[in-house]
Amino acid sequence: MSTIKNIQNDIVEEFDMFDEWMEKYEHLIDLGKSLPLIDAKHKTTENIINGCQSRVWLHADFEQDKVVFTADSDAIMTKGIIGLLVRTFSNQSPQDIVDADTSFIDKIGLKDQLSPTRANGLLSMVKQMKIYAYAFLAKNQ
Repeated sequence: MSTIKNIQNDIVEEFDMFDEWMEKYEHLIDLGKSLPLIDAKHKTTENIINGCQSRVWLHADFEQDKVVFTADSDAIMTKGIIGLLVRTFSNQSPQDIVDADTSFIDKIGLKDQLSPTRANGLLSMVKQMKIYAYAFLAKNQ
């Protein structure tokens, strides 16, 4: 299994292949299309991430000592962003998620390309994923 750092390095390499931001946006949208869909029963108001411009649902399960995320969004770009984060943090240990550095987001230039409200939403998504990890960590110690 890949570590968070390895996954982040792969993502940086993928985004480095593109010269134009339109190509990077298209790649991000494709990542959203490959997102493991959240079960309809988890598309509740309790699973909506606050701070996002569009609606983003995020659900976490704890399976075999790993956090498994599923998500969805009603906006295609936001779906790509949460897809990127699910790819990075899903199937990792809670401690690894808590300790993860998210500078790869800056390395691919994503935060600079987002409107302030979308950048805030991105931070809210990362924060919520870490909150889930903290909860699983505390519950299983």
